[in-house]
Order: sequence, then C-alpha cells, then structure tokens
Amino acid sequence: MRELVVLGTASQVPTRTRNHNGYFLRWDGEGLLFDPGEGTQRQMIHAGVAAGAITRICLTHVHGDHCFGLPGVLSGMVLDGVAHPVHLHYPASGDQVVRALVGLSPPGLDVRLHPHGGAGAVADRLEVRPLNHRIETYGYLLTEPDGRTFLPERLRAAGIEGPDVGLLQREGVLGAARLEEVSIPRPGQRFAFIMDTAPCHGAEELAAGTDLLVAESTFSDDDVGLARQYLHLTAGQAGELAASGKSRMLVLTHFSARYGDGVPHLAEQARAQAPGTTVIAAEDLQHIAVPRRRQPAREAAGGTTAIGLSHDGSS
Repeated sequence: MRELVVLGTASQVPTRTRNHNGYFLRWDGEGLLFDPGEGTQRQMIHAGVAAGAITRICLTHVHGDHCFGLPGVLSGMVLDGVAHPVHLHYPASGDQVVRALVGLSPPGLDVRLHPHGGAGAVADRLEVRPLNHRIETYGYLLTEPDGRTFLPERLRAAGIEGPDVGLLQREGVLGAARLEEVSIPRPGQRFAFIMDTAPCHGAEELAAGTDLLVAESTFSDDDVGLARQYLHLTAGQAGELAASGKSRMLVLTHFSARYGDGVPHLAEQARAQAPGTTVIAAEDLQHIAVPRRRQPAREAAGGTTAIGLSHDGSS
C-alpha cells in the first residue's frame, strides 16, 4: 500500500483548520514521517496513523514548525511499546537541536540518529538534495527500483504461467525463455518531498520524474516578493517545478496563514504552470493515494495488455 497521509498543512502559524506540518507516507513495509510540527501526535490519532507504523522520521530542517512535534511523537511510540528501531534523518547542522528534542522524550525507544551533510543516499532507496532556505535544508527522494512489465501473449507463447512468472523475474532466465524476451522495462515509482526553499537546482533534481511530488507553496504568485525575501516557493513556482520534472501529481502544502482557508486559488496558479499534472491543494487529515504505475503504451507492448509486477515479483 502506498499513500500519503496529510497531518498538517500550515506554515509558521497554524489556523483553526490547519495544523502545523506533518506528513506520513505508507510505502510498502515502510512508514516515513516527514517534518512533524506541533500537534502531530494528535493529528495522527485523527488520521488513523498508528505510532507503531513509523519506521523513519525525516526532517528537512530544524525550524520549529517542521520539528517541534518530534518529542510528542517519540513519547507516543514509547507509550505504545514500539519495539522496532526508528531511524531519524536530519541536516547535520541541526544536530544539537535534534538531540535536545529527542532527549525530551522518555527512554525506551531505539532511535537511531542519521545526520547528513550533503547530497546523496541516506538509506536504501532514500536520497537527499540540498535546498535553498535560510538554514541548512534538504529535500527527500524515495525511489523504487526499475522493474519489468510482462507481456501476457509472449508469456503464453513461452509456456510460462503462475509462480514461474515471478521465478523468471528473479532469475532472468527460465528454460529457453529470457526475461527481456517476454517483458519490457518499467521505471520504478518516485516520491519527492520538498519543503522550505526558493527555486533551486536541488529542488529540480528531486522533482524529476516523480509520480507524487509534495511541495511547499507558502505564498500566492501575487506575493512573490515575500517568497523571494523569505526563500519560499509561490504556488506558480511549485507548478513550474512539477512541470519541469514531468511530475504526475503535485500536492501543495505549507500555506501561509495570510490566506486563511482560501487556498483554491493557489492550486489554480500551480495548474496554470503545470497543465499536464494533477494538482491538489492539501487539506489536513487527507489521504492521497500514490498514482498507479504508468502502463506502457500498447505500441511498446506489441499491442498486448501488459502485466505489471512489483520489484519483488508480486503483482
């Protein structure tokens, strides 16, 4: 199961209907919590996210609206008796702040700290890129390994069916049949999380080829001067980012309190820049499914209906 659970959508100042930041990503067997601001623990209860579902916590930076909920989340995990390790990723320059926040929670949880100080991989399939904000800030990219899409007519012609399909994917060859003869390449899915930043190369790298892109849109295009002053994105700039990266879905969030609950116009500004992208102005407690994998064109599949398999060989 792959879905984004939006726990909070406000920026520095919450509103009556928008909590501080918080985003939970279910991705197969992993549960990644991004930027837990104040009140995240309570929002998890409302959204139906169990504390034990969290396996990783990722902080883009250590401004309070992106991390002050960390002690409460960790405390809740201790109270729930979470036994598995929890990996905490964050910018190295925020180490003192992060250790202080972790120290506020009671003992009993295996929290493993992973500070990073540059672009690159921070865990299996999880990477970071530097962003352009007032303090050291990183965006996150989660990727699925590329796989293969099987072509039923070619499988039947080769006499391969049932569990043998998965065996062929794992081994690459089964009898006289080779994997590349009965399948075509399929790109793995990509999820990117981009918070406080001005437009920059790191954000462009993160957005490239994403199936689901979460991006801040703190300001309206009408307030581009404020965005430039505080190193944030406008809605239109978030749309440009999605368009340049050919993102399939853009989720806008981190809205300035100056707009109250009236953010539909921000989605319209983003859509104007990314007409080929599905754009959503996020609401608190919203569940958003990761888009289904792209299906190969019938021409590429030889006019057949393709069967997509996951990287582990399951359908």
